[in-house]
Amino acid sequence: MKIFIPKMYKKSIFEIDYSKLKKLGYKLLIFDLDNTIGTISEKVCSKKSQEFLNSLTKDFQVIIASNSFKKRVSNFLKDTNLDYFSFSLKPTLKVLKKITKKYQIEYSKMVIIGDQVLTDIFLGNRKGLMTILVDPLYIKDFKITKINRNIEKLIMKKNKLIRGNYYEKE
Repeated sequence: MKIFIPKMYKKSIFEIDYSKLKKLGYKLLIFDLDNTIGTISEKVCSKKSQEFLNSLTKDFQVIIASNSFKKRVSNFLKDTNLDYFSFSLKPTLKVLKKITKKYQIEYSKMVIIGDQVLTDIFLGNRKGLMTILVDPLYIKDFKITKINRNIEKLIMKKNKLIRGNYYEKE
């Protein structure tokens, strides 16, 4: 069950020490979209998140990988220059294969950041990425995500992973 345990757990994307990730040699950040960088009701990326994500592009390749459809993702990111992969089918390996092919980068140089243990963390841990769990931005989820959240609660309980108990493994 360790496959579901993130290497780091922070309150939000804004709480992560990106300078430390850079020093550790990570080159590419993969962010989930819904309830990680924006709520499901937000139609476009907030100015705060836009500026923050754009600032990260100085040190990293920044990519959004979302299970949402292309229209949702492209509309949300329309005011950014960020690359994205929509309908990525996380936790299947499809999106990671596309990323490694396009960017010619090893899994060991990638970080995946998301709010779901069952999709984001499971996907990253399967291929040895640095995995960072964040709290969901809002309690409202898409219908399929509600199902995932129920499974996630069982997995988290079994692994003694408690929302709000933040940590960073060295």
